[in-house]
Amino acid sequence: MLKEERFDHILKVIKATNKASFEALALSLNVSEDTVRRDIEVLAKSGLLVKVRGGAISPSASPLSFQDRADMFPDAKKVIALKAQQQLLGAKTVFIDGGTTMLAFVSSIPIDASFRLITNNIALLPLLSSHHGLEVIVLGGNYNRSTQTNVGVQTCLEAQKYQADVYFMGACSIDSQIGITASIQDEGEVKKILMASARKTIVLSNKEKLETVDFFKVCELSTIDTLITDLPSNDPVLDNYRKFDIEIL
Repeated sequence: MLKEERFDHILKVIKATNKASFEALALSLNVSEDTVRRDIEVLAKSGLLVKVRGGAISPSASPLSFQDRADMFPDAKKVIALKAQQQLLGAKTVFIDGGTTMLAFVSSIPIDASFRLITNNIALLPLLSSHHGLEVIVLGGNYNRSTQTNVGVQTCLEAQKYQADVYFMGACSIDSQIGITASIQDEGEVKKILMASARKTIVLSNKEKLETVDFFKVCELSTIDTLITDLPSNDPVLDNYRKFDIEIL
């Protein structure tokens, strides 16, 4: 298929649905995801669409709402959630921060689970109403409607009061050379504090966020303990991450 034909197909899909993932476009075009990424880069520079993590959206649909992001990659989020659930065993105090993957993770927590959950993620609260064995502590701060999280100085100060057994970090972007970065500085600052106050840090990331970079540096990969993705742990895509002394699930 000619490049121009691929461009035409991508733009038709975006026009019809307002969004499309790299994976779906690659399947429909019968080309690699890398080819789709390059095509979208060209179209984005022309202003014909907006490149986002995992795919592209119509210019009129930018930015994606929290609900739009929550609806993307549901199968991948379920895989990550099931892997992450096993890491709760034995934990008494747990940090969970923002991100739509955390919705799937918290939804997978057994109804009879018993531990202390500390979070700045307001979107999780409706999911926790039936978990009577959980002690839920909500960090205060400035409410960010686009991420449905509390952030800012107050959030960081409150987080510093606690010590967690494990911190589940929602990843914005992960690069095997640069490390973990965030697109919103306030979110990144909270991640730094939670990480410093936890014995173990587990990063949850779907494959679309791998080898991507945002502007605010959160940490080096060598400072986390575990990386959980929707890929099989032996997938070649993860080879760049094996040089670090971290667990890959």
